[in-house]
Amino acid sequence: MLEPLQEAFMQRALAEIAMVGLAGGALGCWIVLYEFSYAAESLAHALFPGLVIAALTGVPLLLGASPAVVLAALAIALAARAPGTSRDVAVAVVVTTMFGLGVLLALSPDSPPGVEALLFGDILGTTDGDLFAALALALLVPAALWLLHSRLLATGFDRGSAPALGVSPGTVEALLLILLGAVVVVAVQGLGNLLVVAVLVGPAAAARRLTDRIVPMILLSAAIAILAGIAGLYASYYLGTAAGASIALAILAAYLLAELWGRLWVLRPSGDPRPVATIS
Repeated sequence: MLEPLQEAFMQRALAEIAMVGLAGGALGCWIVLYEFSYAAESLAHALFPGLVIAALTGVPLLLGASPAVVLAALAIALAARAPGTSRDVAVAVVVTTMFGLGVLLALSPDSPPGVEALLFGDILGTTDGDLFAALALALLVPAALWLLHSRLLATGFDRGSAPALGVSPGTVEALLLILLGAVVVVAVQGLGNLLVVAVLVGPAAAARRLTDRIVPMILLSAAIAILAGIAGLYASYYLGTAAGASIALAILAAYLLAELWGRLWVLRPSGDPRPVATIS
């Protein structure tokens, strides 16, 4: 168990996944309960061309991903204003267009080797900059969620009555999406464009099957994300598998175990069915 800890790259990877898991797991509960899972996947795919351009030009991935997220949000807003176009359609059109553009750039003959790592991540290659960004994220997201907790509850449980309590639902949802964008931009560097959504949705979905109270759910989700991330890294180290994919599979395993436990709890003859937490 201690052998991987002797390797510097594993120490950095474990620190990275612990901090990303803390932020992603905590935020993921609100993402799932607000039904923003599609938004999480969309943001991850939409910033892919920014990641590729950053890799091609040699600038930090963070600098490429950030403007790509802003550009995607503006494009979605403009597309949604077209007559007869719903917001979901606008999101789908913009996201598939930007992801396709990213793939086109990545498959260019001039692309350097290793660009495909943007799809699946390279958490074993964590840099000092990655760790600093993950630390900032681990501090920012829990603090922001703590400050917004009552507003998130008010908007989620009764959006129509939230204004009477002095809460603007639009502002709350916008702030939640900003936090989502921040987590995606930082986490995508380690987990990749295709796997980053796992750390946002999987642990939260698992925690939702284990408790119907929001605070325990947040704590459980963060713990599941961190433990599954560590388990995935250990599996990658000893089995020689891709680190990002191993973490995603560990998160999936955690969800399946939680789902099984939830079903067994419901089927208990002596207990009442456990309600599933919801705010919609």
